[in-house]
Amino acid sequence: MKLRFTTAGESHGPGLVAIVEGLPAGLEVDREAIDRDLARRMKIESDSAEVRAGVRHGRTLGSPVALLVANRDYANWEERMNPWPVEGEVEQVHLPRPGHADLAGLLKFGHDDVRNVLERASARETAARVAAGALTKKLLAEFGIEVVGYVVQIYDVRAAIRADADLNELRWQRDDNEAYCPDPAAAARMIEAIHRAMTDKDTVGGVVECQVRGTPPGLGSCMNWQDKLDGRLLRAVGSVQAIKGVEIGMGFHAAALRGSEVHDAIEFDPAARNTASLGFVRRSNNAGGLEGGMTNGQPIVVRAAMKPISTLLQGMDSVNLQTLQPERSDYERSDVCSVPAASVVVENVVAFEIARALLEKFSGDTMGEVRAAFEHFLAAARRLGRPESI
Repeated sequence: MKLRFTTAGESHGPGLVAIVEGLPAGLEVDREAIDRDLARRMKIESDSAEVRAGVRHGRTLGSPVALLVANRDYANWEERMNPWPVEGEVEQVHLPRPGHADLAGLLKFGHDDVRNVLERASARETAARVAAGALTKKLLAEFGIEVVGYVVQIYDVRAAIRADADLNELRWQRDDNEAYCPDPAAAARMIEAIHRAMTDKDTVGGVVECQVRGTPPGLGSCMNWQDKLDGRLLRAVGSVQAIKGVEIGMGFHAAALRGSEVHDAIEFDPAARNTASLGFVRRSNNAGGLEGGMTNGQPIVVRAAMKPISTLLQGMDSVNLQTLQPERSDYERSDVCSVPAASVVVENVVAFEIARALLEKFSGDTMGEVRAAFEHFLAAARRLGRPESI
């Protein structure tokens, strides 16, 4: 079975659920690591994941893994979000927010209460995606693959981050500020921009970046469009709430350059045979680690642009769906800037797609079988160019 997951749950319902299928038996589950990522995604929720199925004594069984992230605020919403009919009138929402799924979803599903749409469309759903991705990061770590996401821009403030920066240093600098930006000077200006928007009762967006290091060449495929890893990453990241643009490597900038300025020249370095590149090194990484829909052994670099949050404290011009008269949109629980949280979500959806490609290339019912396939591939690849390989 291919690695896959699904989520269920509403923003103010009892909780969010992620069901992950296709993990091999014997994978050690790091409960603390999952909770750390959930805490980074949204500190005000104090989220933690409860394993309800698929794990025994800290290791996967090979069966579906069920993760529950409880909504601790449900007690205050039980009447409005109860799965069953309740006595009395329940307040409805009739003012759709521009930029949100409210109006399109209401028209699509034939509801008369916007809450039936906004509860599921809310970015709160990403807590389940983070839990699923954090589960697979442990799998990637078993094969020396690391994933790290961070903020590179909020509003008009852009960070300066070295492409070859040490990942541990990036994590430490990222986690040292509320903007989740590894550039301390830029982070301070980003926080100022958020505070200015808060004063104006407005919102701001930004750009997040995710790096994956340690991936061997050949994850993904060039044979069928559905299997191209760059396309799968673009879809996964682009499906995150409020993400409006995704690029890999040089991305859109490549359109304004010549091929000689874009493509990454190949060299062979025998000393690098035991690295992820298997000795085939590049002078640059403009491709962002992906060529022809497959990993090429270089770091994967994915960036995503997040629009400003569509829920504004000041509201925006809208239409009352009962009277069809103009009114200001309602305010739901929200923030001024969710770019730092988005960096955590993007990190984890990228991790899940890399893990899925890894298990497609090195399949097995148990961790032992996956490791054996992985090691066999590396050994065969390292024989290239040697007399004994002929």
